[in-house]
Amino acid sequence: MRKLFFSESACKETKLHSAPHSWLPLERGKLSKFSGHAAGGSSVESLMKMPEPAVLPHFKPADYVDILAQIHEELESCPPDEKSCLYLLQFQVFRGLGEAKLSRRSLQSAWEKASTIHEKLIFGAWLKYEKKGEEAISDLLSSCGKCSQEFRLLDFVSQVSSTGSYDMSYDDESDEFRGSAVVHFRIRDDMIACDRRKLAALSTPLYAMLNGGFRESYLEVIDMSRNGISPIGMRAISKFSLSGRLPYLSADAILEMLDFANKFCCKGLKDACERKLASFVSSRQDAIDFMECALELGCSILAASCLQVLLNELPECLNDEQVVRIFSSANKLQRLTMVGNASFSLYCLLSEVSMSTNPASDVTVSFLEKLVESASDSRQKQLALHQLACTKFQRKDYAEAERLFNAAFSAGHHYSVAGLARLASLRGNKHFALKLLDSVMSSRWPLGWMYQERALYLDGDSKLENLNKATELDPTLTYPYMFRAASLMKRQSVEAALMEINRILGFKLVLECLELRFCCYLALEDYRAALCDVQAILTLAPEYRMIGGRVAAKQLRMLVLENVEQWTAADCWMQLYDRWSSVDDIGSLSVIYQMLESDTAKGVLYFRQSLLLLRLNCPEAAMRSLQLAREHAASNHERLVYEGWILYDTGHCEEGLQKAEASIAIQRSFEAFFLKAYALADSSLDPSTSATVVSLLEDALRCPSDRLRKGQALNNLGSVYVDCGKLDLAAECYINALKIGHTRAHQGLARVHFLRNNRTSAYDEMTKLIEKARNNASAYEKRSEYCDRELTKADLQMVTKLDPLRVYPYRYRAAVLMDNHKEKEAIAELTKAIAFKADLNLLHLRAAFHEHIGDISSALRDCRAALSVDPNHQEMLELHHRVNSQEP
Repeated sequence: MRKLFFSESACKETKLHSAPHSWLPLERGKLSKFSGHAAGGSSVESLMKMPEPAVLPHFKPADYVDILAQIHEELESCPPDEKSCLYLLQFQVFRGLGEAKLSRRSLQSAWEKASTIHEKLIFGAWLKYEKKGEEAISDLLSSCGKCSQEFRLLDFVSQVSSTGSYDMSYDDESDEFRGSAVVHFRIRDDMIACDRRKLAALSTPLYAMLNGGFRESYLEVIDMSRNGISPIGMRAISKFSLSGRLPYLSADAILEMLDFANKFCCKGLKDACERKLASFVSSRQDAIDFMECALELGCSILAASCLQVLLNELPECLNDEQVVRIFSSANKLQRLTMVGNASFSLYCLLSEVSMSTNPASDVTVSFLEKLVESASDSRQKQLALHQLACTKFQRKDYAEAERLFNAAFSAGHHYSVAGLARLASLRGNKHFALKLLDSVMSSRWPLGWMYQERALYLDGDSKLENLNKATELDPTLTYPYMFRAASLMKRQSVEAALMEINRILGFKLVLECLELRFCCYLALEDYRAALCDVQAILTLAPEYRMIGGRVAAKQLRMLVLENVEQWTAADCWMQLYDRWSSVDDIGSLSVIYQMLESDTAKGVLYFRQSLLLLRLNCPEAAMRSLQLAREHAASNHERLVYEGWILYDTGHCEEGLQKAEASIAIQRSFEAFFLKAYALADSSLDPSTSATVVSLLEDALRCPSDRLRKGQALNNLGSVYVDCGKLDLAAECYINALKIGHTRAHQGLARVHFLRNNRTSAYDEMTKLIEKARNNASAYEKRSEYCDRELTKADLQMVTKLDPLRVYPYRYRAAVLMDNHKEKEAIAELTKAIAFKADLNLLHLRAAFHEHIGDISSALRDCRAALSVDPNHQEMLELHHRVNSQEP
């Protein structure tokens, strides 16, 4: 039940690359020039002006499995104060792999395992930055009576233990004081009386002054007019010496006392003053002003309070020159005051934020230089040196970039050779660039990026051979598909170019690829298809610019729109039904974009948009659409439903359920019942819940809705009936869903046939889905379960061709090879996929295979890497325990 309910919305996070390319010129109103037949070669030639793939500023170890295993092993045995740094490294590994969900989880773990208040506030700020735009979730949680810990400022002053009010070594009643019991301090015209013994107890210097060999020990009046303290401040110090508590004073007076405490080494007074000042820090300017004082006087609590306020305003605060100066100019001692031993973590965060804004700015350079200074071990140095090298390379500071890439490479970061090769090529020495890459490839098994990089320095067939090999080893690399498509365009094979770019768009939605396909459609003068792609681009990135960043996508859309027949609202709904039924998610997105321009029911449309974006593995864009649905809700009960989905999709299932119930209390509606069924199925493992879910879905179906959603509800209801063994009722639901165009119901009906021992009908049912669905990799995968081994192998080969990220085919082929005692081939099949996808199931199976052949060290390594992917996976934990016990 739960598995099926997730089938339509569960998603893998995919980073959308937004850097535009110089592909073709554009003149307003002259779309006909894009035709490959009408324009000759000029516009097609421009498609070949593709930039080289960027040298990414990521930590990309040659063997990520080995690094993840090392991190997990160290986490098992290291002291608590080292865990957060290891999770930060794990975050960087997953970031380099493009695993956004896993990298965020590592960041969450770093926050949870932080052993110091500085780490807690850094990783808390980082999580907030990563989840920017989700602050509204905190308000939604509050409305459900739950606090969101991640967006709250820390009350860390109370969490840091006090250094004490007195140095008690100098507060012994038996000590004999030379002067009178009362000492007066003259500050200009004011006289402040103090208890000599109590004041002396504040610090060693004061004790020496008031009871040592100094002249003041015998004086009853001491002139303090030149010590920077006012009468108000001195009286407060006197009161503190008697009570150990500060009176209520202004910030300026506390600052005077803090300066006094620093001069005379009064630890307790200094501690009390900086704690009091920390409570005054409420704005960015407060933080800037007090931070300078904190760094000058070495006040770590005050500095941390200021730091938290500044980090809480990321990324906006980095536009403030005063803030940048604080972080850029801090020396080692000041960094220790500001952030303790978490300097590397701080500059990792600051560099990340600055690079996302402007990777080649002076600010980015200054933060990365601090990151290099803060790096304390080899892996941290690899990351810091490589990132700084990438920035220097972008700034065309080639000599310094080469030095840094060399340093990172020498420290063990193999990926930095890509930077060295680019620099060699820029100097006109492509032969040396190839030599560098060949040396790395010969020292270990090659990876996809190595062949991609090698192809940049070759021509003709050799170039294409290397790019084909790059795709074979890592089908997620975008550049090879785009280059091949552009090459085909150059040869006037526009249809072939379209097929090539569709290969990657079938499993990975990349903006540059949509843009290139847009160009292909223009060349074919298929303006309707071109409009579809540009509207999909605008859905994903409303401010996207095309043609090398020269033209806004919105402007291109307007040009193309002039060349297509306008649809009425009725036409749009019919087109949406057709595309939704054929599982054409990109086409459906485009239609909804067009409908949003005129349709008044925007809340419903934004909600539909969010469902499609989830299916296309674009969770951030989906959340943005859900937020817009909430803003444009036509009623209170509708708004509550969208709020429920926002909470549900961010992992707050119980709170989502509460929103659904609140909506139903106002008005019974399809979406409210559907949300409640969805959330209830996820929040309860009790089998008896199925009856309640059935009742809720039946209630939903009795409410008014459109065919798109009713088909979904019928499909889900069928899955519940299957889980309960009610196959006749399930079949009825699936058939009714198919009658109203819910094509995915073929899969449920096939399952019913299979459970009735009718494999042939199940196979035929899935064949119908394959024939209807635009994106049918999952259909081939499911059909493979209903046929003999040879047909299964053929279907799974097709799955890998259509979507190489689906892991089941690799596991199946490996299992078959293992059954045939081809252990090396079985492990190689899994290794091929593991090279570009950090998947728990692949690592689990390879670990089991390694154990089977007696390679315990490799099995243990895979177990540890798999537990980095999912630390709580029970079967993996059991295998790890078993393998670990066998290690010699």
